[in-house]
Amino acid sequence: MTAIPSFTGDANPYGGGDPYADYRTADFPFTQYADLADRRLGAGVIAANDEFFAQRENLLVPERAEFDPEHFGHKGKIMDGWETRRRRGASAERPWPTAEDHDWALVRLGAPGVVRGIVVDTAHFRGNYPQAVSVEGTCLPGSPSPGELLGDDVKWTTLVPRTPVGGHAANGFPVAVEQRFTHLRVNQHPDGGIARLRVHGEVFPDPAWLEALGTFDVVALENGGQVEDASDLFYSPATNTIQPGRSRKMDDGWETRRRRDQGHDWIRYRLAAQSRIRALEIDTAYLKGNSAGWASVSVRDGEDGQWREILPRTRLQPDTDHRFVLPVPAVGTHARVDIFPDGGISRLRLFGSLTEDGARRLAARHQELGG
Repeated sequence: MTAIPSFTGDANPYGGGDPYADYRTADFPFTQYADLADRRLGAGVIAANDEFFAQRENLLVPERAEFDPEHFGHKGKIMDGWETRRRRGASAERPWPTAEDHDWALVRLGAPGVVRGIVVDTAHFRGNYPQAVSVEGTCLPGSPSPGELLGDDVKWTTLVPRTPVGGHAANGFPVAVEQRFTHLRVNQHPDGGIARLRVHGEVFPDPAWLEALGTFDVVALENGGQVEDASDLFYSPATNTIQPGRSRKMDDGWETRRRRDQGHDWIRYRLAAQSRIRALEIDTAYLKGNSAGWASVSVRDGEDGQWREILPRTRLQPDTDHRFVLPVPAVGTHARVDIFPDGGISRLRLFGSLTEDGARRLAARHQELGG
């Protein structure tokens, strides 16, 4: 297993030019998983003990942090992140913060799930980043208030122990806790600034909710669907195709590079559980001169099942939502969309319901994860 690179210490003061030129980052293996703290899924930073210099909500902005060296306000330098004031000790004799002093922010995950890795990004915080960070998680039903989350009866599980971090860097942490979480508490010791937070993992919805829905999108990210692999990720991630809502711009879908051979591109998905699919949608919203020419959809039942085509190769129109009712429901655990020869789609929707076996397995897994 490849070791996760770690960064510590200050970055050099900004010297002009591209502020990302000396940014420290690495390829983290867990970023293959969706971001459970994605605002599109409904994530939010619901409370923080201090946000004097920069607002807590910046933590979950989807775009990378920006830096304007001339941007100042009444409280000082305005940063694109969450930044707290400098902590002080109790007296002139003890002007330094104690080892226990820290700032915190409460994050509601957009979709509950199992966390596989966390990125604490300190971009542009070169000398004002926290000395160390830690992250805890909990699982609570409903929509608890900040006060309820901070109650003495709430059990928090350590996902990232107190660990030194570096300034102006993507600090990545693998997580090996096999539990379902709904909220995180991000701590910075003793104070400072964090630009962005990314929480990569596997969505795991409440089986009772899916049972109550009856018919739903069995491949949707928010319902536990997942992209397992794709032929090409040159322009945009394949996970975009199972995000909530319709695409709002061209890069909010999946687009491949231009093929110069006789092949084709594809995405393979894992469904929420074994499902009975009755209808599907392929949306090419905002993909006009670059939408896929044709598409087909197949399913298989089980890891070793045979692929069965449920939608034959069909002509697609640019910037159009295509809907298909299947003549016979299709049962499967995995799905694959093939596009010909290249291009992109913005969304795939597979509407159906869980089979009895799928519902039973999902409920058992939910119990295993402490949900």
